Amino acid sequence: MYWGKHAHVIRQAVPAFQGLLDRTALFALATRDDVESRLIVHEGRHWSLEHGPFRRRDLAGLPPTRWTLLVQGLDLHSDEGARLLRRFDFVPRARLDDLMVSHAAPGGGVGPHFDSYDVFLLQGRGRRRWRVSTQTDLTLRQDVPLKILRRFRAEAEWILEPGDMLYLPPRYAHDGVALDECQTYSIGFRAPAFGELVAEFLMRFGETVTVPGRYSDPDLAPTRHPGRVPKAMTRSLAETLQALRWSRTDIEEFLGRYLSEPKPHVFFSPAERPVSPALFARRLASRPLTLHRKSIMLYSDRSVFLNGECYRFPRGTPEWLRTLADTGTLPPAEPARAVVELLREWHRCGYIEFLAA
Repeated sequence: MYWGKHAHVIRQAVPAFQGLLDRTALFALATRDDVESRLIVHEGRHWSLEHGPFRRRDLAGLPPTRWTLLVQGLDLHSDEGARLLRRFDFVPRARLDDLMVSHAAPGGGVGPHFDSYDVFLLQGRGRRRWRVSTQTDLTLRQDVPLKILRRFRAEAEWILEPGDMLYLPPRYAHDGVALDECQTYSIGFRAPAFGELVAEFLMRFGETVTVPGRYSDPDLAPTRHPGRVPKAMTRSLAETLQALRWSRTDIEEFLGRYLSEPKPHVFFSPAERPVSPALFARRLASRPLTLHRKSIMLYSDRSVFLNGECYRFPRGTPEWLRTLADTGTLPPAEPARAVVELLREWHRCGYIEFLAA
């Protein structure tokens, strides 16, 4: 009813939710070079933007009002963050992006803006006032380092308290200002531009396709216009390109690889000592497996995609792997040997791990 159409406030979506990290823990994350963070400070019409990592003393010296610290990808660095993101599995995982936390001092915010994707804004500790608009004028200011709307005309307003959540469709203008020192958890969704998808697909398809032959012109006649591109060359290449064909399977495999690919700053820690096949099988039969919080796992009818890799199965994707992709956890089981070996390899790479007994 609301998805992709209208803004909607859900009171106590997560009852009495107070957030996942306190100010000290969040500041500590912002000092790490493997964490994406930004600091926004504003006074009147002046805005400043800095990118992390930050020094502890710089964060400790922030003014009492009008600043916001944004920490991206909390789900990659916190098990609690990953579990919170899993609450939104009613949307296909291929559409889910990440969990960002905004910690703001009173008066803090990022200015009136819009996003090109759906977003849920879950309020942690403190309160934030949200104003929203369906305006079509999305012109941005050119004198600030942020994507702030040049003109913003609020049509509705809500104050969110801990546990309340606001849903916003794509391109819905909004402005959130902290009333107290507060935290807001932003659950964002992927909405890749078709131009981006087509460009990436054609690049990857070009790496796999084999095009035989080479251009030649044995009947070439002398020309008076050597600077002109030969029409025969244009025609020959056009015919070659038109002969190229890709299937739905090619597209499905591309999407699975592309949408499960970790972001550039994401790395996994391989196991120091690979587990023997016999020991791994015994553990698999007695202990649950879980995806590492950084892993992205998707599947289709005959393939599984994990962290940008594709694994095909001639008789359909095994139920065990569909369960792991859907829920993030695989209960104790004794799957076929081929699946055991695949899981063991993923465990060695750090993509999955056993839960404590």
